[in-house]
Amino acid sequence: MKENQTLCTKFFFVAFSSLGELQPVLFVVFLAIYAFTVLGNLVIICLIWVSSTLHTPMYFFLANLSFLEMCYITSVVPQMLVHLLVEPKIMSVAHCAAQMYVFTILGLTECCLLAAMAYDRFVAICYPLRYSLLMSPQVCLQLAAASWTIGIIVESAQTTWIFTLPFCGTGQIEHFFCDIMPVVQLACVDTSQNEIVIFSVSVLFIMSPCLLILSSYAHIVMAILRMPSAAGRRKAFSTCSSHLLVVSLFYGTALFTYLQPKSAHTPDTDKATALMYTVVTPALNPVIYTLRNKEVKGAFWRITRRQPLSQAA
Repeated sequence: MKENQTLCTKFFFVAFSSLGELQPVLFVVFLAIYAFTVLGNLVIICLIWVSSTLHTPMYFFLANLSFLEMCYITSVVPQMLVHLLVEPKIMSVAHCAAQMYVFTILGLTECCLLAAMAYDRFVAICYPLRYSLLMSPQVCLQLAAASWTIGIIVESAQTTWIFTLPFCGTGQIEHFFCDIMPVVQLACVDTSQNEIVIFSVSVLFIMSPCLLILSSYAHIVMAILRMPSAAGRRKAFSTCSSHLLVVSLFYGTALFTYLQPKSAHTPDTDKATALMYTVVTPALNPVIYTLRNKEVKGAFWRITRRQPLSQAA
């Protein structure tokens, strides 16, 4: 770092300033999406909590995922909403670090949790007779705890390392939140080694759960194809379809964002992709898991109609 450079104490976000008068419209749109996401995931958690028919490993993980999604979108969207209405769009370095801690921890935890959900479907379809033993409540708690532990340890270490870098210059971030690469690019030292480590961590801790998911579904597909009954195959596929769709949405944007070379990054593409995994994907998850899931829809109608569970069809 050069001696005459002043260290940054604040970051200035470009966000959606180029859209000018459209920012209040975006505020209303994103506020509606945020409210829908939080409400939708709260409904799913409450349904799983009060409906005894949903007290199974699959819905235990779904409740964890819904809670995680609420925290995930909350780590980004409220601050983005403020920045849509105010100028200049300022955040202290400490506030930026806190946002990155929360966001990255939740992101990696979701990767691991989706892998745990794939393992649950693998056991349910490939080893149905041993399912209650292999997916006991203790095992489910251990898998969920491991997901959160990996996310907290890995991303706390990475974010702490990033914020040991000196930041200087204008402090302008070509983004709408404190994502990893836009912040690292503000460092006034050579960050090539940091970027290699960040890329390596992304490959290891994003791709490892992804490979576990692919392996689980390879075994699931083979097991389903061996089923003699067409009705059985359809039922087995239907229990996996929601999870597969969520995995595709989440990993599609994550892989595109964090595993592409630095030269492929542009502010506009980074912001568009980030909107997908911070706003759109969390909003779609409640829709996917309700509209495509007969058990969740059944529990919802039983509770809203106040029918005893024993009378449900």
